[in-house]
Amino acid sequence: MNVLADKLRPKTLDDIIGQKHLVGPNKIIRNLVDNKHLVSMILYGKPGIGKTSIACAIANQVDKPFRMLNATINNKQDFDIVIEEAKMNGEMIVIMDEIHRLNKDKQDLLLPYIENGLIILIGMTTANPYHKINPAIRSRCQIFELKELTIDEIKEGLERAKKYLKDIVVDEDAEMMIAHLASGDLRSAINLLEVAYYGTSDKHVTSEAVTSVNAKAIFFADADGEGHYDVLSGLQKSIRGSSVDASLHYLARLIMEGDLDSIYRRLSVIAYEDIGLANPAIGPKLMAAIHAAELVGLPEAQIPLGVIVTEMALSPKSNSACLAIFEASKDIENGTTGNVPEHLKTNSPLYKYPHDYPNSWVKQQYLPDNIKDRQYYKPKNNKYENNLNKLYEEMKGGGK
Repeated sequence: MNVLADKLRPKTLDDIIGQKHLVGPNKIIRNLVDNKHLVSMILYGKPGIGKTSIACAIANQVDKPFRMLNATINNKQDFDIVIEEAKMNGEMIVIMDEIHRLNKDKQDLLLPYIENGLIILIGMTTANPYHKINPAIRSRCQIFELKELTIDEIKEGLERAKKYLKDIVVDEDAEMMIAHLASGDLRSAINLLEVAYYGTSDKHVTSEAVTSVNAKAIFFADADGEGHYDVLSGLQKSIRGSSVDASLHYLARLIMEGDLDSIYRRLSVIAYEDIGLANPAIGPKLMAAIHAAELVGLPEAQIPLGVIVTEMALSPKSNSACLAIFEASKDIENGTTGNVPEHLKTNSPLYKYPHDYPNSWVKQQYLPDNIKDRQYYKPKNNKYENNLNKLYEEMKGGGK
């Protein structure tokens, strides 16, 4: 069992690694603690960057009674007990993990006591509270975002950890490897160091010892949460912006999650929303790449997906057809429609059959009368659409 991370948990704000924008000299949380005037707050950010450490340090420094709850694990009775303790003490800090999962019953129980100050809530979450936390709770709390720890800050934490591991020797490249593998998660870095230490016979932590424990970077996927959709958004916006390197970076992150279906769906949208008529061949090419990825499975699936994403990022872009259908849909939603013209109705003798005319084109009205001059499609300036426009004009020139 890994206990070193708990032994190292900071007792005061001075012991916190990183987060100087919140706990540094003359910063907001530091001043609240120094002035002994706490407010309910929500701390959010990735795992292992100091949310629990800051919450516990606050409680220790202001010397007020506190209890720790988990919004998912602890039941309503646990919440009732904490409220009764708060009434006996006159005030209590409640440190609550996974606050974004707080259900309505527990929330309704806490709200009046947060409102009157009997309970000072310090909520912790990896989810964006502006989207995931109920507004009733959110409006009663100050929200503070924690930043990812730097490599140097992770190494600072590892130096502290080494003092608790007797006779440990850590090679410089091994320590740097741990810092990089942790991906900003100090708790994971300490745990990795601890396991590598106890996994050796001579207490000498080498890069080989680290690799034997974990050869892959710790990755916060958040597959069901906002972080996942942020990465999908990053992929689409990078392809749209023709940034090949960023596109491949976000693709690699999504592949590491193993959720190929999300990749397929998002790339299909991008092919038609962002590339569209500038390179209409990209749609069938994408379908072929998806078929190949499904055929070979992971990890080889990354090869056809990497090829198609590279081509999509480098491809010319056009959203003209996408904008056109949006505009057409907007007219339908607003009731701006009208009857189908008589000559277009089923079996109408008034209809002019285009194939009976030169270039298979004849001038006639197609839109309803009240929007007969509406233009939804506005071509972009790219090779394919320019050629389409040229062919269209030539076609009209030969018709009547």
